[in-house]
Amino acid sequence: MANEDLGRTLRRLRRLASLTQEELAERAAVSVDVIRQLEQGRKHSARLPTLHALANGLGVELTTLLGDPPAVSSSGENDGPRFVAVRRAIMPALGGPVPEPPGAGFSLDQLREKIAAGWTQYHSAEFDTVMQALPDLIADARTATASADGEVRRAGFGALGKALQLAGHVAVRMGKTDLALISLERAIDAAGKSGDPLLVPMIVNSTAWTYQRQGRLDDALGIALRHAEGLVGAGRLDAADGLKVWGALTMSAATSAARSGDYERAAAMMEAAEKEAARVVKLPHGGDNRMVSVFSPSSVRIERVRLAVQYGHPQDALSLAKGMRLSKDTPPSWRTWLLLDVARAHTDLGDAVGAVKALESLRRVAPTWMQHHTLAVAIVRDLWTLPNHPAGLRSLAEFLGICE
Repeated sequence: MANEDLGRTLRRLRRLASLTQEELAERAAVSVDVIRQLEQGRKHSARLPTLHALANGLGVELTTLLGDPPAVSSSGENDGPRFVAVRRAIMPALGGPVPEPPGAGFSLDQLREKIAAGWTQYHSAEFDTVMQALPDLIADARTATASADGEVRRAGFGALGKALQLAGHVAVRMGKTDLALISLERAIDAAGKSGDPLLVPMIVNSTAWTYQRQGRLDDALGIALRHAEGLVGAGRLDAADGLKVWGALTMSAATSAARSGDYERAAAMMEAAEKEAARVVKLPHGGDNRMVSVFSPSSVRIERVRLAVQYGHPQDALSLAKGMRLSKDTPPSWRTWLLLDVARAHTDLGDAVGAVKALESLRRVAPTWMQHHTLAVAIVRDLWTLPNHPAGLRSLAEFLGICE
């Protein structure tokens, strides 16, 4: 993996974890000289197993070390006019005009449909499209919150919560987690005024994910568990939507536990989630799947594959992935992670042919995601250093701009 920012990112994450270079070297079982060379800019590359080890030693996901998949096209700029508009929508100018009540042509149904479409586009990596739509979505939802009609006002707060949650996800993809937390905190505030008992815990799950990105694993674990337990106490697991939100929170908690080194606790949580996921299709559904947390037998299995790869069990990951049939509502972003993790597992086992086949599948089903995904680039770079290139590798390398 070649990345001129790798050393700076490694140093920042190490300091956030309050680790010396020697302590990180011991945790990751990596030479302290490698860490010094990376941080000092004397070394700009590292093989994927080394990066895995460093990420595990830091308690972060590999993409946090590599850089998250950007939420812009390769020709865009993170702080260009489009994202400035999103930032302004999240944080309107102090002393600015207050929202006016909706006019005669306003339609809550149309607004909800646009927000749901935004989530679909997000999961399909159509980030430019989402960023273009977000300012108007947030503005229209704020208008609805000014309605004199109590029902419309509550529904407007619900729409505002989902729109700000979407903005928070986009901000994370831009690498701006502090802005994401501001958006998510405002989303939670709006959700609390909506009357929807599932909306706050849904947005809390996004907050836990953002905490994970910042290395705040205890915070992520704590809020996910508290809200999952709150759903149990409120009897929300007897309907599909409530069970989905509980399941997403439980998987998030398991991820935080695993990254903290408590693999047994993480495994127990994932086993509980997988058992409950089988009930989703048997329960009454109450809303639009696009607006509810992702949770199904497929999503649990995908997360189990991811954890197996991240924590050094590539053969287990491939066994879990073998013959997996994904449900129709599995978002493209989750399919992307599965194929990436399968490629990582094959790479870790020295099976370049298997890795290339998984990456070719990824290119077919999610080319946009693949082009922007730093992990996909890292895997192909690793494969490209091999003396013998399997069939199809050159095409992938050219697609990702790794070779001329």
